[in-house]
Amino acid sequence: MTDSFVCSLCAEGPRDPVTIPCGDTFCLECIKMYWDQCDHAGIYSCPQCRATFTPRPHLRRNVPNVGPRDTSTPSPALPPLPSLKRDSLCDFCTGRRKPAVKSCLVCLAYYCEVHVKPHYESATFKRHKLVDETGHLDRKVCPQHEKGLELFCRSDQMCVCVLCTVREHRGHNTVSAEEERADKQKVLVVTHSEVHHIIQERMKELQDLRHNVEVLKGNAHRAQAASDKIFSEMLQSVERWHAEMCQLIQANLQAAMTQAQGYVERLEQEIMELQRRDAELRQIIDTEDNIHFLQNFLALSVAPEPMVPKVLINPEFSFSEVTKTATDMKEHLDDICKKELGNVSKKVSDTPVYVLIPRTGGRFKAPTRADLQEPKTRADFLRYSVRLTFDPNTAYKELILSDGNRRVTRKRSTQFYPDHPDRFDGFCQILCAEPLSGFRHYWEAEWSGEFSVGVAYRSISRKGKNSHSLLGYNDRSWSLLCSDSGYSAWHNKMDKSLPGTARPTRIGVYLDYAGNSVAFYAIAESMELVHRFQAKFSEPLYAGFGVGASVSLCSLENPQTFR
Repeated sequence: MTDSFVCSLCAEGPRDPVTIPCGDTFCLECIKMYWDQCDHAGIYSCPQCRATFTPRPHLRRNVPNVGPRDTSTPSPALPPLPSLKRDSLCDFCTGRRKPAVKSCLVCLAYYCEVHVKPHYESATFKRHKLVDETGHLDRKVCPQHEKGLELFCRSDQMCVCVLCTVREHRGHNTVSAEEERADKQKVLVVTHSEVHHIIQERMKELQDLRHNVEVLKGNAHRAQAASDKIFSEMLQSVERWHAEMCQLIQANLQAAMTQAQGYVERLEQEIMELQRRDAELRQIIDTEDNIHFLQNFLALSVAPEPMVPKVLINPEFSFSEVTKTATDMKEHLDDICKKELGNVSKKVSDTPVYVLIPRTGGRFKAPTRADLQEPKTRADFLRYSVRLTFDPNTAYKELILSDGNRRVTRKRSTQFYPDHPDRFDGFCQILCAEPLSGFRHYWEAEWSGEFSVGVAYRSISRKGKNSHSLLGYNDRSWSLLCSDSGYSAWHNKMDKSLPGTARPTRIGVYLDYAGNSVAFYAIAESMELVHRFQAKFSEPLYAGFGVGASVSLCSLENPQTFR
């Protein structure tokens, strides 16, 4: 076994290789899926050499020099699988018996390389049938008459000998084993073709599932990174508001302290004046000079006017109001977070990650789109609604954004946008900012003037007036052109005129990313399918628009009811 081993079932490199009893090697998962289709018959064959095994062989990894996909942790060497064939010995050897290489269905005996030669050389044995299978000859003998099983009873569906047709199966519909084998061979060829077809389908499903799991992981990583960034910004915002609250408290405290200091200084000055008057009054009261007493009486007999009003702390003023406001802000934030997290948690819980489609019974049949339980009513579609916003960095130079980047209007004058590598400079187009992948998404847009709506990879060209940057006219985008005269669908330089006349000015877009389809609906009294693209998406998609006059992204939290 070398590193160049390729599994014949999936035509890919080794993944947990195993060797089955005939010596051929396959991926463990591939041969298991192949043999799962044979469980109903109980006979298991090699897809390469067609050797059959009963019962189903046990599979173990046994190739030490062909590791799994993760080469950093190679699988340990394991012993090869034991062969399930019985070691048959030649019936004609004397002494030490040699291994048998052929068995005769007429002689019901095993032969080694030496003793089988008469069967090739003598005319006596020309009617005998040699086979490579050298085991279970006892199953080729009638247990009742000990004669070779040469016939097949179609009435009882079993192999019989010649004597069986005389008594037990007398009058039954019997044919030769060769004839019955030829008839049943045709059935097995058809079944084998169907099994091979279903294997290819399963392999494709396996590849798609692995791809979608990787897409799911990528979406989770991007959501985690976006969540970390947003909550980091929220923390910075909270810290900024905290700083402003602290600044407010300190500013009020400083103003109050400055005002109080003025009152303190004036009170101290008034106390000093009163103390001086008190000293003068004590002196005049204690004097024995009557003339001096009378001359100063008038000046000292009147109490001085108060210099400072009485200062009290206003009981209605308190910094507890600031504390209450901070508490209210925290509770509001908690309420918003609980509500929004509850909404998104419910939406995520109600949206299954995987859609399980039951396999149809009887003949193999590929699942139809009806098996995927497509939404039918507008309420069904709204379960997958997403809120989108236009990306200003992609806007053509004549477009003006408004309503929180939810409406775009074309003006016949150049807007002064900064240069950006994401900006369309050849066509009047714009993309939304939110990447779409994973499962299902739905949004609606209202339009006026000629208008195109679709989805595109981020890698779509933005520069120049050519097919590489025109929405729907390359292999990086899919779009629907809408006008007063009708619709046309565009993808990869192919446009298809669609029947009907464009009347509604609201278009719904339903992206089934996992189902590899994007559909456009005219929304009026009912959901009218305009066109559906089938594709295999390999990157996250972005909603895109070609703007004739104006386009508005519709709010679906309170969806409009059409009457």
